Amino acid sequence: MSTTPSHGKSWNVIMYYVLMSRHPRKASKLIPASMELDILDIGIQNQLRQNLALLTKLQSLRNETERNPMPNKPGPMVLPDRKGDGSNLGKVVLPVLMIACDRVTVSRSLDQLIKHRTTKEQFPIIVSQDCANKPTSDVIQKYVTSDNVIHIKHPNQSNFELNKKDKKFVGYYKIARHYKWALDQVFFKFNYSTVIIVEDDLDIAPDFFEYFSATYPILTSDPSVWCVSAWNDNGKNGMVSDEPELLYRSDFFPGLGWMMEKKIWLELGPKWPIAFWDDWMRYQDQRKERVCIRPEICRTSTFGKKGVSKGLFYEKHLKHIKLNDKFVAFTKKDLSYLSKKNYDPWFTRQVYDTPEVTVAEVMSGSKKHLKALRVTYTTKDQYKTTAKKLGIMDDFKAGVPRVAYRGVVSFIFHGQRIYLAPKQDWQKYDPKWT
Repeated sequence: MSTTPSHGKSWNVIMYYVLMSRHPRKASKLIPASMELDILDIGIQNQLRQNLALLTKLQSLRNETERNPMPNKPGPMVLPDRKGDGSNLGKVVLPVLMIACDRVTVSRSLDQLIKHRTTKEQFPIIVSQDCANKPTSDVIQKYVTSDNVIHIKHPNQSNFELNKKDKKFVGYYKIARHYKWALDQVFFKFNYSTVIIVEDDLDIAPDFFEYFSATYPILTSDPSVWCVSAWNDNGKNGMVSDEPELLYRSDFFPGLGWMMEKKIWLELGPKWPIAFWDDWMRYQDQRKERVCIRPEICRTSTFGKKGVSKGLFYEKHLKHIKLNDKFVAFTKKDLSYLSKKNYDPWFTRQVYDTPEVTVAEVMSGSKKHLKALRVTYTTKDQYKTTAKKLGIMDDFKAGVPRVAYRGVVSFIFHGQRIYLAPKQDWQKYDPKWT
């Protein structure tokens, strides 16, 4: 078939359109079969020319990309300076919501928030108190007048009607109810668009506010990110590197000092659970494949040994968390590597280019000369056994190991980076691993 129509075919096409314009109902009867074939021929040839032009354009773009390849995106190990001084981030108002109850030591947390915030206008503090505890209320009121802290009180102090089996969990029901009310106040009464949530038993790092200010643009621009957390569940002394600037994506919701947008609350608020809200958020129905940003070294630590959890994990784990003490100027760092399109290729290479060894080899130190090692797991029991041997938390929530991203858990063991990872063809979490 010729790529250029003949003059005869062109004349036929002209006649066809004349007939169609003047006698549309009779056109099909008046047009001979040979003319229809000519019209079809020309239509196919035009489509071929369009396809050829598109193919030529795509090939040109490919050649240009090969001549000028994109530079490797920076990984967390090397963070370039942000262009400019980051002053545009300083205009974002990020309120802090403190969830309080009956701890008079709330003053310890408030003192640190006030000490480390740059201005009260940029970081207003709202203390939402449950429990109707007067001594705690009196402590909070002192900050209202002297430090421009807003003190709100949960009005619903009614008891829950629980069966005998669940009565021991009544504290978790009250906490979930309080969170729901307090977040409604922040987003609907005070009309803020974002919030940083803390509790009344947290110490904070000197760069706590700097960290949240710098990660705010990621939270608001990357739809795959639904929270920023100050917490690393495996952030104990000796299990983190001495690199406070390192940040990661995590499929696991950490909590314990975290930031979210109003649009997430509009999604979660109407279906908020009656208890165990943090575990509820970790299920796929809520998470929807979204991630949190979390640090290598925690920006919060807890001093609340006693609470509704009765000190669960505190002596064994929580009191050993390392709190960052080095200020990192995050607002002057380029954090674009944390976006999914940049992070995933880098992360995959970082993990699976690392030599694979057995857990016995890690523990023996026989590969100590290598910068990092990878240990593979394929079953739930294999993960739990390995995690216990290496000292990291071994539990799952909705099938996701703590701090994991794409099934990979990164930590330090005897000064060496370890990746506890599934096989490279990993696809998704198994919710039965819980």
